[in-house]
Amino acid sequence: MPQAVNPLDATSLLTAFGSAGIFLVLFAETGLLVGFFLPGDSLLFTAGLLCTGTGTGSVRLALPGVLISAVAGALLGAQAGYLIGRRAGRSLLARTRNRHLAEGVVRAEELLARYGHGKAIVLARFIPVVRTVLNPIAGIAQVPARTFTLWQAAGGLVWTVGLVLGGYGLGASIPNVDHYLLPLVGLIVAVSLLPLALEVLRARRRGAAGPNPETPA
Repeated sequence: MPQAVNPLDATSLLTAFGSAGIFLVLFAETGLLVGFFLPGDSLLFTAGLLCTGTGTGSVRLALPGVLISAVAGALLGAQAGYLIGRRAGRSLLARTRNRHLAEGVVRAEELLARYGHGKAIVLARFIPVVRTVLNPIAGIAQVPARTFTLWQAAGGLVWTVGLVLGGYGLGASIPNVDHYLLPLVGLIVAVSLLPLALEVLRARRRGAAGPNPETPA
């Protein structure tokens, strides 16, 4: 009896679906709000690792196919999310009752307000959940289509190619690196969550400090 696919486990997804799974997961994570929980970072890193033949399983992926699937899924997904935002409007996000998704909306809006369109769109690629919700928010905010497409493509290329080649380089240079796959994936996830954690910490500190008493009303 075939083992059930675990959508939260990168190795399980890659074993079941190969490069096609990379495209589907990244498209859903970056383009559809329901995909915010999917493991984009760990999936890309693990896929690069499996391209070297490292691993105890039977799956071995081809690096060109992985790169094409990753880039296509990330770029097309982001563009789909942007179009959904432009057409469905804020009511689409207002209906969500998921706490993580709602927090991601706040972080995405803060990124756009603080860093401007280009930098925020690129930075969001590296922050889980935020990279899911920023694309429709950019559409809602009427970010010019040309501006959004340019910066989401730049961020998407750096994010996907960087993580895949990082996994590939590690697998090619360190023997039996698959023995440390779980700690490595955990480290990748932790690092990807670090920017969001820092933003939350800064927001809490600003809230705890309250208004400056010396500031005139």
